[in-house]
Amino acid sequence: MDARLQRSSRARRFYLAVLLSGWMGLALAQPPAVAPACDDSAGQPRLQVRVAGLKNAKGNITITVYPDDASRFLAKGGKLARQRVPAVQPETTACFSLPTAGGYAIAVYHDANDDHDFNRNFVGRPTEGFGFSRNPKTVLGLPRFSEVRFVAQAGDNPVQITLSY
Repeated sequence: MDARLQRSSRARRFYLAVLLSGWMGLALAQPPAVAPACDDSAGQPRLQVRVAGLKNAKGNITITVYPDDASRFLAKGGKLARQRVPAVQPETTACFSLPTAGGYAIAVYHDANDDHDFNRNFVGRPTEGFGFSRNPKTVLGLPRFSEVRFVAQAGDNPVQITLSY
């Protein structure tokens, strides 16, 4: 498959996943795979996610954690955990307790109008901020899983994500 078509296909999957994840997550009403907030269990890996670059403090920041599986990254039903936290400037924070040490990936978007939807304009460009772990460049399409994957170890693991608008 042509590289441009492959990136375009990944972009459509990402935008669709973000769109569906907002309302599908509510409709399914399943308990999260991991605790929504960090606990103090000794040795347990914890992600301390800090999201910067917000244009404003409206709405919420939706943070989604994916397991170490490229096929689940941005895929419907592929998430490990998700939190929606009120947007705070200059930095919004969230904490995730993870089941084990290992590889993970994070996708974030600023749901400024709090409609649980990743909004786009008429040509499909995002109108709300978004970002990924390891802050890859996302000029034309989505990053590859290998570009956003990181390894969490036992204890605290700070992750800084800067939004792009």
